[in-house]
Amino acid sequence: IMLLTDPEVESSLLISLDEGASYQKHSLAFDILSLLFHPEQEDWILAYSHDQKLYVSVEFGRKWQLVHDNVVPNRFYWSRLGLDKEQGMIHLEINVSDGRSQYITCKLQNCSDGNKGKPFPGFIIPNSLVVQDEYVFIQVPVGGQSVHYVSYKRNAFYPMKLPKYTLPKDLQIISTDDNQVVAAIQDWNQNDSYNLYMSESRGLFFTLIQADVMSSGGPEGNIMIDLYEVAGIKGVFLSNKVVENQVKTYITYNKGRDWRLLRAPSTDLQGNRVYCEQPYCSLHLHLHVSESPYTSGNIISKDSAPGIIIASGVVGPELTSTNISVFITSDTGNTWREVFQEEYSVFFLNQGGSLVAIRHTPLPIRHIWLSFDEGRNWDKYSFTSSPLFVDGVLGEPGEDTLIVTIFGHFSHRSEWQLVKIDFRSIFQHRCTSEDYLTWQLHNEEEVCIMGMKRIFQKLKANARCVKARDQYISQMSDSCPCTEADFECDYGFERQLDGGCTPAFWFVPSAASRDCITGDSTGVSNKCERGGRVGLRRDVTVDFGDGTAISYGNISSIDDGVKHMYDKVGIYQVSATASNSLGSDRVTLYLHVSCQLEQVQLSAPSVVVKNKAVNLTTILQPSNVGTVTYYWWFDNKTEPVVTLDGTMSFTFSREGGHSVTVQASVGSTVHQDHMKIAVYDYFRSHVLAFSSNLDDLNPGVSEWREDIGRVVKHCMVQVTGISEDQLLVTVLPGLPTTAEVFIVPERKSRDGASDEKWAHLDQLSQVLLSALNQDLIQFTLKPGVQVNVFATRLSPAPLVDSSDSTHSGTAVIMLVSVVLMGLAVFVIYKFKRKIPGMNTYTAEQPDKEQEVIPTVTSIAVPNPEGDKLTSLDHVDVQLDSNSRGIYVSVCFVRASGSVQVSAFSTRVAKWSFDFIYLKQLPTTSFCGIQSKEDCKFVIPKTP
Repeated sequence: IMLLTDPEVESSLLISLDEGASYQKHSLAFDILSLLFHPEQEDWILAYSHDQKLYVSVEFGRKWQLVHDNVVPNRFYWSRLGLDKEQGMIHLEINVSDGRSQYITCKLQNCSDGNKGKPFPGFIIPNSLVVQDEYVFIQVPVGGQSVHYVSYKRNAFYPMKLPKYTLPKDLQIISTDDNQVVAAIQDWNQNDSYNLYMSESRGLFFTLIQADVMSSGGPEGNIMIDLYEVAGIKGVFLSNKVVENQVKTYITYNKGRDWRLLRAPSTDLQGNRVYCEQPYCSLHLHLHVSESPYTSGNIISKDSAPGIIIASGVVGPELTSTNISVFITSDTGNTWREVFQEEYSVFFLNQGGSLVAIRHTPLPIRHIWLSFDEGRNWDKYSFTSSPLFVDGVLGEPGEDTLIVTIFGHFSHRSEWQLVKIDFRSIFQHRCTSEDYLTWQLHNEEEVCIMGMKRIFQKLKANARCVKARDQYISQMSDSCPCTEADFECDYGFERQLDGGCTPAFWFVPSAASRDCITGDSTGVSNKCERGGRVGLRRDVTVDFGDGTAISYGNISSIDDGVKHMYDKVGIYQVSATASNSLGSDRVTLYLHVSCQLEQVQLSAPSVVVKNKAVNLTTILQPSNVGTVTYYWWFDNKTEPVVTLDGTMSFTFSREGGHSVTVQASVGSTVHQDHMKIAVYDYFRSHVLAFSSNLDDLNPGVSEWREDIGRVVKHCMVQVTGISEDQLLVTVLPGLPTTAEVFIVPERKSRDGASDEKWAHLDQLSQVLLSALNQDLIQFTLKPGVQVNVFATRLSPAPLVDSSDSTHSGTAVIMLVSVVLMGLAVFVIYKFKRKIPGMNTYTAEQPDKEQEVIPTVTSIAVPNPEGDKLTSLDHVDVQLDSNSRGIYVSVCFVRASGSVQVSAFSTRVAKWSFDFIYLKQLPTTSFCGIQSKEDCKFVIPKTP
């Protein structure tokens, strides 16, 4: 027995080698957070400390040695003899930096840099290493996403292949028995449930075996999946499945190929008949396993007691948390009995030969119950003179000593009390062969399960004998002839209601290529026997044309073909030579090897200039797929443009919206992509950036980018008053999140010269940039998440036609003139305020002059005809509380290309204004007006 002291008092171990009669203290230089004992070497222990350091002891905790620091919690594993190079090795996940970990292996007592192994050379996602039996699982960041990888028998890592539209939010490894992996995956659209998948032998290709298995949050943030693997009998699972908003318990005997409801007990504890008709009523069990070794949890089974399952549950239409009873089965779930009508903790004693039950209650207790006949009858025993609040039970299954230690409190203020119970006196002798009987596994009388008949030995009822270690378990098996029920659906196929397997809608069997790793077979765990007959010995040699040749002996045909994986695309000459004692024959064929095309993506600007060539490009995934033919479709033309190159140049001669579709064809596989392109004579564009909190919520899908672009455009229209027909916003893929805004001409062509049109877009561009620079463009992504939009730099896209330099020259001259004139007015105004006698204010001056900082409050854009306002028709004005008047600064710029500045300063005592209004003025801004009260006035509609 090993006890850990409270680290707040001292760090030490208390070790007993005499069943707790005496203890020896061993001081520690670190605080232990968790322990991992070696499955075979009893004295080897790994200890994990609070400061993320891993220590090892080969003397049952008496001496310790540091293995490695920066170890990820619960991501360290003992090596396994026969799979790993050495028995004394450890698999570790090391924290390298924030968001990056590394998978290494270490020798037991020498983990120096020279002795470290790196089975996977790159970085992995933190907290993703799982080492279980023949398999090692990791997650690798690829293109901003998490990809799951698996290594079989410590060989190279390969990505796990899930059904096409499975996008895992979480993946939990459930079982790795019999060279198959059972995994629970929470898909992108699931919240409180998981789907179960099963693989072939290598753990690469997964197929669905059960959907919508209930899940819940466990202690310390752990995920509890309502799936239980029955101990002692391979392939038997229990699951709680969500069916039409009801949770029901199902059982499978063949690793998920077939599931059925549990049959309710025929009678209750009092012997009354139970009326329960499937599928409307059945037995439902709570399947939460205890995370503590000192409590039994809701369900329990043991390797040493095959066929016995004890669980808490209810009889009815669905699983509930009220009126819970304890049920037991002795034949692996075929028939059940009710043994307690309230919750009890049940433990196995004598390697499963006996059962001990303790009432699960917050009240103090004095008694335990003992059964020698698999729960049919119970004897009551008192284990303490004073009632004890029981905190846990420490049993020793697998040992021939019949000792149980119960610990708890006599009162809420007392220290822990340990009560040791020795059951040896109630057992009569050591078990012999006459104390056992045989029992055959079956599923509702069907004895061929997973291709075998399995017969077990178990103790007879009321055989009060002690089981020795060499009598742990005995099993006999015999193979059955293979039937359709012995086979599983392959990757890409789905099981139908009639039991057959048909291809999923996304799977094309003729185009599928199952890669085969050298030296590994893809057998299944089913042990049934295939029929056949033996003829003359035949030898077949296949030369694949790439330097690889394989010989087969004594085969007549291979049903699913000879499999080979080519590393490169190309044309190969493949030959097969068959021979026997009567002669030989040879056949040759040529293979054109290409790669399976998975996706094509069209890339082009969303807004382009009319009569100016634009480049259209495609991106293929994967990039090297062999010879590709591209079909380009423009608008409603019935004839495509055919190319062998994934890029082309095209000129749009008509303004408006245009559609472009590209199809990429490789062999029998065709994928296409489509996009809309807007064409204008001229436009302006700017690249936008977002506050960093948007990146955390960017899922990287096109629909999300379209929604963000729509929201940003709406905000711009609301703040600036620019017509929504003149704004286009495109959110670009990738991180950090960026976008491009295009300012395009009005739908109705503007009257006037070409330079006036350019000047109009320039002014709208300045209005938009002013709003962006003052953080006026922002939106709420979700409650509590506010996202700001701001301009970064000019777009690399063509803003004007480079052949027309007059427009750009005029625009530059105009902008420079505006800047120079604005600076001049500002300097004159500042000097005017400082020269005595120059004040023209009619109101009383305040004691101290306050400088007003100009800010855009609102913008009015007059109609080209000048008869009405096309956007905002009022300006909000605010009056400073420390001033009795209003300070106004007005700057007018003509749109004709020449610059005319009219600036004046005034302060008036009443709300009266004189305005100069120019009919052709496209934009008017009012800056620096402050007030506590809102006062609105209308720009006059007459000159």
